[in-house]
Amino acid sequence: MSNNSGRRVGVIQSSYIPWRGYFDLIDSVDVFVIYDDVQYSKGSWRNRNQVKLPSGLRWLTVPVRYKSGLAIDQVPIDASRKAWQESHRGLLREALGTTPFFSEAITLWEAGVAAADTTISQLNVRLIQVICRYLNINTPLIRSRDLNLSGHRCDRLMQLLNHVGATTYLSGPSARDYLDESLFRQAQIRLEYKTYDYPPYPQPWGDFVGTVSVLDLIANTGPEARYYLKSQTSDTIAVP
Repeated sequence: MSNNSGRRVGVIQSSYIPWRGYFDLIDSVDVFVIYDDVQYSKGSWRNRNQVKLPSGLRWLTVPVRYKSGLAIDQVPIDASRKAWQESHRGLLREALGTTPFFSEAITLWEAGVAAADTTISQLNVRLIQVICRYLNINTPLIRSRDLNLSGHRCDRLMQLLNHVGATTYLSGPSARDYLDESLFRQAQIRLEYKTYDYPPYPQPWGDFVGTVSVLDLIANTGPEARYYLKSQTSDTIAVP
C-alpha cells in the first residue's frame, strides 16, 4: 500500500489465476477495482493462463460462450464442457506436482473452482480473493459494475477514480499507449506506472519463466512467496 497521504488506486480487468505482478499491484494500492464491466476480448488473459511443464509452457483455458459485445462480467462459462476442471487439475499436477508446496497451491485452486460460478468474472474474482488471503494481501476489492460508470475509456476511468476518492492512480505499464495524461493533471490525480522487476525463485524444468500463473510461485516457495512478489524497481511517476 501507499505510504503517502491520500488514496492510491489500481484498476485492472480480472484474469484467470494471474501471474505474480497482478498480485503485486493489488498489494501496492489502497483500493483495487476489478474493471469487468468493459468489453470482453477473445484470446486475452481473462479466461486463461500458463503453467510450465517439462515439455514447455501450456495454456490452461476456461471454456466460455462468447458473443460479440458482451462485457467481461456477462461472459458465461461453457457449462457443456465439463471436463475443463479435470484437465486443469491434471496439468497443474504435471507442472507442479513435484514442488515442495504443491498441496497448498492446488488447495487454493480447488477452493476457487468449487463454487461452480457461472461467469468467467465470478470465477476469476473468487480465485483472486482466495489467493490474496493466502498471500496476506488485505487490499479492499471493488467491482466497477457497482459504480454505474458511463462514457468512453479515459472518461470512464477518471469517473471511476473520482468515485473512489483516488489521489494516485497506479497503472499497468501498457496503458501508456492510450492514457491521456492531461486528464490526470486537470483532475490533480498523480499518475504512476507499475514496474514488474522480480527476482527469480526456485523452479523446476529448465530456464526460469517468471510470467506463469502465481500458483507456480506459491507451489515452489509457499510462505516465502511474498518475498518474490515485490518489484525490485520503483514505480515510474508520469504525472506528479
